[in-house]
Amino acid sequence: MIQNTARPRGRPRSFDETGALEKATQVFWSKGYDGVTIDDLVEGMGVGRPSLYAIFGDKRAIFLRALKAYAERKGAAATKALLAPQTLRDSIVGFLRYAVESATEKGSARGCLMMCVAPIVNDVDVQRFLQSAVAGGVALVERRFRDGITAGEIPSDFPVAVRAIQVTDFARALTMRAQIGTPRKTLLKDAGEAADLVLLPRLKAIGKQKL
Repeated sequence: MIQNTARPRGRPRSFDETGALEKATQVFWSKGYDGVTIDDLVEGMGVGRPSLYAIFGDKRAIFLRALKAYAERKGAAATKALLAPQTLRDSIVGFLRYAVESATEKGSARGCLMMCVAPIVNDVDVQRFLQSAVAGGVALVERRFRDGITAGEIPSDFPVAVRAIQVTDFARALTMRAQIGTPRKTLLKDAGEAADLVLLPRLKAIGKQKL
């Protein structure tokens, strides 16, 4: 009997989709969404054109997958920085410093794919994803503030929702400043001052209450 030794169709088991998406992120970072061609992605991701379409789809599909993978990776690290067991101020500083560090990472384009590339992509699904991601970030900071209220670090009337939006706005501003070349050292210093701006008025108030 002659056995069928033909190789099965489909992607090879050893294919690293995660690594390929990270490479796609670098391509979009360097050229922006509109400036990227399929040839750029084929070269940058190290995937042949037929395999690229079969595994990832067209440019739009690749960008969405790269954006979501990027957001998950960054979101997990930001959550760790914010919710690590430490003082509230250290948590907020850590969250903002992470925004700076990830935006000024050596070997990567300055800025953030979500803040510097995705917002100008004219696509409903991309914009919807960004809105959801921003809301999730705000909710995460709100959670940390509520933990601070429970721990007695800030008063019970602390404006959690407003301050959480301010923190995420600061994170985006620091990221944008990184994109235009502001030195990392300066941005890290500003991250600490931003945390104080958010917390200091209420920290003073609770301090007076204890006197």
